[in-house]
This record gives sequence, structure tokens and C-alpha cells, in this order.
Amino acid sequence: MIPYGRHKIEKDDIDAVVAVLKSEMLTCGEAVRAFEDTLSQTVSSRYTVSCSSGTAALHLCMMALGIGSGDSVIVPGITFLASANAAQYVGADVVFADVDPATGLMTPETLEKAILENKEKNIKAIINVHMAGQCEDLESMHAIAKKQGIFLIEDAAHAIGSNYISKKGDMYPIGSNAFSDLTTFSFHPVKNIAMGEGGAVTTNSLDLKNKLSLFRNHAMERDKEKIASENKNKPWYYEMQHLGYNFRASDIHCALGISQLKKLASFKKSREESVSFYDQAFSKLEYLTPICKLPSCDPVWHLYVILIDFKHIEIPREIFMQLLSSRGIRTQVHYIPVYKQPYYKDLYGSNELPGCESYYKRCLSIPLFVGLSKAMQEKVIQEVLKHVK
Repeated sequence: MIPYGRHKIEKDDIDAVVAVLKSEMLTCGEAVRAFEDTLSQTVSSRYTVSCSSGTAALHLCMMALGIGSGDSVIVPGITFLASANAAQYVGADVVFADVDPATGLMTPETLEKAILENKEKNIKAIINVHMAGQCEDLESMHAIAKKQGIFLIEDAAHAIGSNYISKKGDMYPIGSNAFSDLTTFSFHPVKNIAMGEGGAVTTNSLDLKNKLSLFRNHAMERDKEKIASENKNKPWYYEMQHLGYNFRASDIHCALGISQLKKLASFKKSREESVSFYDQAFSKLEYLTPICKLPSCDPVWHLYVILIDFKHIEIPREIFMQLLSSRGIRTQVHYIPVYKQPYYKDLYGSNELPGCESYYKRCLSIPLFVGLSKAMQEKVIQEVLKHVK
């Protein structure tokens, strides 16, 4: 069975984890700090705060920015559940923005429309999701956010190693926060870099970095300048002045993360080669197109999404997926529009965003991962084309 995605773990990854297992510190140790330093260097950010998952990373952003009841957060309709749920965790409302049906990405135009149509709400933040590894026009997104006094978060769960190409042609690593306040990453096994489970937030703000670090560790305050004077000289003393969580990443996870980050360039090359091979096979087809490639991005492709007119090929998507599965090929849909979930329908009523609807009706993720052989790809291509030509 060829999966739609999977991790690549090699001997040096295993050795890195074993070394931590043989050490004295399994958590809160040097591997955590080394991972954070390595990620900051990789994405050119000033600060990195590691955590237990990409979902935890988004939740920490909400808390660090002081978002809560009475606030609203804009999220694209096409994304994983966590992007929207993070706002709900802190009592904020979600405003769903439409996407470009050719990419699945929120655009400056759909962002402005969402702001305009919800101007009565106290919009505090935007979560800009980099679908499949691509990013939109970050400069324009940033300008819109700053004009409105709104925080901008990049959800880069799919985009570790990707770069934004500016209007002047300059390249900015995703995670550098050149055009945002915070960037979140996920290191789930199916992502481009695997830690088992894990996440991180990057920022260039020392204040936000300190808040992220505090909230991920039960909000235990040990800074003598921030606790009651009568307790300053007690070496054991700490205070919990806010509600925090245990969102730490362990040294075991971070050791694997460091080893994996060293391979990011080779992983990118492998994925690019596979994407190019698919692109050649799927060019000039009437009822199938790959998602549009944007000039604003130099991506590390996380997913290979094809857009199929299932109505014209007269095969429902579920049957199409079953046909491929019977031939040993696993596929997936990324994603069901979040506003269609029963929870959000109960909360906000029925919603329909035309770009999201068009993208969702046609999208299908086919196998893409490091180690995907040409023989595997040829089989995937053959089986797909058998039903769409």
C-alpha cells in the first residue's frame, strides 16, 4: 500500500533518540534548547519556543496575544480543525474567510472581504494557513493586518523550509516572521519534519517569547521581579499568576527534531523531484489539474493536491478513492471546510464560501513523501489517468 504521506526515519535519527534515552535528562534538558536554537537558525527567527504539538503552538499564540472572550479570529475555511479550534480554546469566536479555489489559500482579497463583512466584531488576530507548503502574498496580508491593528499568525504546519518571495524578489524563510507576529509549526509524523508529536512557535518579539515560554509550563513564574517581595529570597518559590498548561516537548522528541532538521534540504529536493514528475504527467488534462503554483513562494511541498471534476468523469470521489485503494494507493482529502463541521454549524449556523466549496468538491491528495520511488509514482499516475482520461 502506497500511503499519501509518511515520515522517513534513518539510523542517525534513531541514534540521536537513543543518545537522549541514555542521558540523565529526558525532558527540560539540553536537547530542547538545542532544537530551539537549530530551528531559529533554520528559519531565521530571533526566538523559538518548542511545544508538544502544532495545536498546542496555536493555543499558545492565542494566550500570548491575550485573545479571549469578546474577540474574534479570522481563519481560512480550508484548513485543519486546529486552526479554528485554537480560538475557541480561549473563548474567542471564529470568522471564516474564503480561499482561492485553485490553491486552497486565503488571499489578500478574501481576507479584506472577511474583515469588511465582520467589522462589527472585535477581530484580534488572523491565522494565515500555508496550505500544502505554499504561501500567498505575505506583504499584502501583513499590510492589511497592520492597517486594521490585527495580529497576524502564520500557520506553517505544512511549510517548514518554504520561502516567501517578495515583490522585490527577496526571499524570506517561512518562520522568520518578516511579515507576521508569530509562526507555528507542526512535527507530526506525516509532516515534512517528524518528531513523533511536536510543535514550535517562532517570533521576533522577546515579550511574546517570554509569554509563550510561561504558558507552556503551567504559567509557573520564577522571575523574582514578578513575584511578591516577601518571597523573593525563597529559592524554591514560584507563583502561578495565570492559567497555564503542560505543553512542553521532551528531549526525546527534540533530539529527533534536530536530526530531521539537518535533512531538510535533501527532503526538499526529493519532494520537488516528485512534484515535477507528477506535474509533467498531469499537464494539459481537461478534467484534472494540480493546484496552482504561486510565484510568491519557493515551497517545500507537503502535499500533492490534484483538482478533479468528479461530475464530468462521472465517478464520485469516494468511489474514485476506493478504486485507487483497491490498487494499493492511499489518498486523502485536505480539507473538509471547517465551517461544515457540526460543532461550528451549531455555533454559527450554515455557511457557504464559494472558493472553499469549489476547492473542496475537487481536491484529492495523492502520495507524496521522501522515499516515493519513480515506480510508485508511475503506478499512481497510471491508476489516476485510467479514470480521468
